Amino acid sequence: MLTKNFDDIAQALQNARTVGVASHIRPDADALGSTIAFALWLKDCGKEVTAWNEEGSTSKFHYLPKNEIVTLPTSTPQIFDIFVALDTSVKNRLGIVLDSIAPGTPLVNIDHHVSNQSFGDINYIDPTAPATGQILFEFFRHVGARITPEMAANLFAAISTDTGSFQYAGTNERTFAAASHLISCGVDVPGLSRSMYDSQPRRRFELLRFALNTAEFHCDDRIATFSLPLAEVERLQVLPEDNEGIIDHLRSIEGVEAAVFFEELPENKVRVSSRSKEPSIDVCKVCAVFGGGGHPMAAGARMDGTLENAKTQFLKVLSNEIRNRH
Repeated sequence: MLTKNFDDIAQALQNARTVGVASHIRPDADALGSTIAFALWLKDCGKEVTAWNEEGSTSKFHYLPKNEIVTLPTSTPQIFDIFVALDTSVKNRLGIVLDSIAPGTPLVNIDHHVSNQSFGDINYIDPTAPATGQILFEFFRHVGARITPEMAANLFAAISTDTGSFQYAGTNERTFAAASHLISCGVDVPGLSRSMYDSQPRRRFELLRFALNTAEFHCDDRIATFSLPLAEVERLQVLPEDNEGIIDHLRSIEGVEAAVFFEELPENKVRVSSRSKEPSIDVCKVCAVFGGGGHPMAAGARMDGTLENAKTQFLKVLSNEIRNRH
């Protein structure tokens, strides 16, 4: 069922005693912040709550209050009255979490990606929201929930990071109204911002150095790319969480209209992250060609094959999208 009514979600959760919550693999602050905030609210409602992510709570996001509530999924399926998937556009993006949910468990899907496949029994999808954290904030307000300082900090981090510090398309008065209210709930903006943006590990700096030194330009310099082979991952000793935000340095270059990050993965796969600087360039449509999705100006995909072949195929489609745009 696709719904635009928060009451449908509230009613589905009302009689549930055990509730599971999870977000997508390779989580960002919107995924984890939303998971933590929602789990804290459920606990406040007297529910027995389990919060999972395939990677648990990664070290990058240990600044999120109560992050320890997010754990690794169990090795055997668990029975829940209901399970909630957050910020996850495709069911398999939940990763190994899926194997830990008992078959037949009702699934609620809350997300803001335009490419969401409505895989839940109840689906609340709002592509106009710049972050899933924004949707949850509005849900909490609708049901009259008490937003604690810990919940507020997680939601603020979710919204701030997914909007590029309130810069990206989709950021509007609705976004700032949410941020303002969350601050009134106790968010320490300077302290949280230092943790989000000014506390990067040295290995991430080394990754950025490598990215800038090896960046390439295509399609008359309108596309900037960076490729990360597995050998470099080993040499630099970087973690998957270190990759977040690297692509934005490429997109910021004058004249560049789209940026792409190609990351070699084990088992002959390549993770692709793409960003557009022009609304007329729909990278979600490009990623969809390769089974991916996301937003029109920020999307990703996973491709089979070598790093070079994935790069060639993806850039061909993206170059056509740029040249043929209206």
